[in-house]
Amino acid sequence: MSSKSPVRTSTPSGSVEPFPEKKESTLKQDDVIPSSPPSSLPRWKSLFQHDVASADWDILLLSTCFKLLLFPAYRSTDFEVHRNWLAITHSLPISKWYYDTTSEWTLDYPPFFAYFEKLLSIPASFIDPNIVDLQNLNYSAWSVVAYQRTTVILTELVLGIVLQRFIKGAVDRSLQRIISVSLFLHPGFLIVDHIHFQYNGFMFGILLWSILMARNGNKLASGFLFAVLLNFKHIYMYLAPAYFIYLLRSFCLSPTGALQPTKFLSLANAVIIVFLASLGPFVLMGQLPQLLSRLFPFTRGLNHAYWAPNVWALVTFADRVLLKVAQRLNIGLAIHEAGVASTSRGLVGDTVFAVIPNIKPIHTFIITIAFQAIFLVKLWRLPSYKSFVTALTLCGYTSFMFGWHVHEKAILLVLVPLSLLAGENQAFFRTFMIASVSGIFSLFPLLFTPAETLVKVIYSVLWGALIFGPLQKKVYEFPKSLPFVIIDTLEKAYIAGFAALQLFTTLFPIWASRSSAPADIRTNGTTLESPETPADAGPASNLEFLPLMLTSIYCAVGLVWAFIRLSVLYLKQSEGMVWT
Repeated sequence: MSSKSPVRTSTPSGSVEPFPEKKESTLKQDDVIPSSPPSSLPRWKSLFQHDVASADWDILLLSTCFKLLLFPAYRSTDFEVHRNWLAITHSLPISKWYYDTTSEWTLDYPPFFAYFEKLLSIPASFIDPNIVDLQNLNYSAWSVVAYQRTTVILTELVLGIVLQRFIKGAVDRSLQRIISVSLFLHPGFLIVDHIHFQYNGFMFGILLWSILMARNGNKLASGFLFAVLLNFKHIYMYLAPAYFIYLLRSFCLSPTGALQPTKFLSLANAVIIVFLASLGPFVLMGQLPQLLSRLFPFTRGLNHAYWAPNVWALVTFADRVLLKVAQRLNIGLAIHEAGVASTSRGLVGDTVFAVIPNIKPIHTFIITIAFQAIFLVKLWRLPSYKSFVTALTLCGYTSFMFGWHVHEKAILLVLVPLSLLAGENQAFFRTFMIASVSGIFSLFPLLFTPAETLVKVIYSVLWGALIFGPLQKKVYEFPKSLPFVIIDTLEKAYIAGFAALQLFTTLFPIWASRSSAPADIRTNGTTLESPETPADAGPASNLEFLPLMLTSIYCAVGLVWAFIRLSVLYLKQSEGMVWT
């Protein structure tokens, strides 16, 4: 790691606005930054000092050791999903991959991920042939646990390497180090990948690689890598509009708006080559309709079993409140009988409202496109790198806020790119902090056993202390007027409220289990109330869903507010200012 010291411009104290604009840096990407004497800080304090090369290895080794200790931890049905995909891709010819129904966990990711599973299945077949036995459903021997957990750790190195490259090319390397460490050690990846079990670290590594290429001015490579990512997991299509506008405006068109045919064709050919490599075999076999039917099942309801903390969670909660008010006060509101029980028990299925008009997929699609269009117009007018990252984040954020059947794990699509903006100024940092705390806490219900509860809480608190403190010192500015002091205070009170919420969600199940007969079932890590509650159950039997509902609603408030903050920050950015 270089021993060069960062130089960062600052804003005079006392001049902060609620959403201040970023001042243009006088440093360019290739400017030489003067060196500074070696740091004399203790090792634990020097993790963010770029002149301590061994700190990178310390972080990697410590995090890897901790992840190894989590091998015996809880794992969701996603673990068997991926084991079954290893078996499908190893045991069957490619022509049968998207038709196999031996297990209920059928292959429903794009072809590049299927090829990825095929590669992983080769060593697995030597380690333990039972891993890739298609008929060996729910296989959970230590060999398969250790192998699949290890593949997550190893493939996540893509993320680590890319984050290192972000530091190497940054103007303020100490600031970028904080951000890179925050992403590599992110509690979201620990919860969703290393315990719950998925491969998000690997795929977000590809996304960040693509963003890094955009930062470095290699926009053709950026587009190519994003096309690759789309063929690993199609959820990233939520970000595609921002990529399309940014690459078209800044790469394919000249500053005067004229099309540059050579660049346009090179980008188009790069994307076409990727999709041909991915989909080509299935097109030749006439299986494209079958593949698409697996990728896009439109039979699910508005909300997931556990309401993702978005606008629809607040709307669903409002419907529940209006129903209770109408029933208690005997108000003459039209009540849909099918909606009386639909959203009260956290079951997977269609969401039917009791008072509020029902939301259809077309409604969510129109709202999502409308909000994204606002940000894309801004990106078209201001096609700089940081404008692109902000618009990219907002496209993912909009899809999370207003999408159909959003999963809580999709919040990573917001938190990862938002992290790259956390050091811009106080307003961006506070937005990042509120979204991070709310988003990470919203993932806590994925892990519900006592041992994992302790891990997720302690790890997340330590992560926050390690990241928020240093970032705050870099960007803090006191609000200049009373209204914004009040907003600042309310935001701090909201963040502090998560301690009380965690205490409640921990203690309530204990009280409920003692005061009522057990009447809960578990599905995919979510505590759900049984559709039929015993008549002699105690007073808490009708409140089994309460901790999940409060978690969803409280987190939704913070994430909606952070969405508003980020939207205002971006839309008020001056088009005449070069926001590099």
